Amino acid sequence: MNWGKSIILAFIFFALFIGMLVTVCVRQEINLVSKNYYEEELDYQSQIERLNNTARLTAKPIITVSNGSLRIENPTAVKWSQGELKLFRPSDVRFDKRFPVDSLLVGDKFFDVHDFPKGMYRARLQWLMEGKEYYMEEIINL
Repeated sequence: MNWGKSIILAFIFFALFIGMLVTVCVRQEINLVSKNYYEEELDYQSQIERLNNTARLTAKPIITVSNGSLRIENPTAVKWSQGELKLFRPSDVRFDKRFPVDSLLVGDKFFDVHDFPKGMYRARLQWLMEGKEYYMEEIINL
C-alpha cells in the first residue's frame, strides 16, 4: 500500500466521522427551561412580588418526600384558597408534573410520587392566601 491510498482512506474515515457526528448532534433533543419561557420572563415582576410575600411569612410551607409520597405541610392557621405544585425535572421535560392544591387548611396534603423516575426535581409551589399570591421553590430528590 502506498501513501496515496492511505491519505484517501484517512479522508474517507474523517468524512464518515464528521457525518456521524453531525447526525448525532442533529438528533439530540434540546429542552428549554419551560415551553413559555419568554412569557414567564415578561411576568417576572409579579414573580418577585410572590417571592417577597413568601419571605414575609413567619411560617413557610414545608415540602418533604418519604416512602413514595410527597407531603406539603401548611403550618399557618390561614386557609389557602387555591394553589399549584409543579414538579420540574431539569434533565427531561417529559417528567414534569402539575398538581392542583385546592383549599389547604392547617395540615398536610399528600401526593403519590412512587411511580415517578428517580432523580432531582424542583418543587415549585404557588398558592393564594388572603388575596395575596405566594411562591416557593425547593429542590427535592425522589
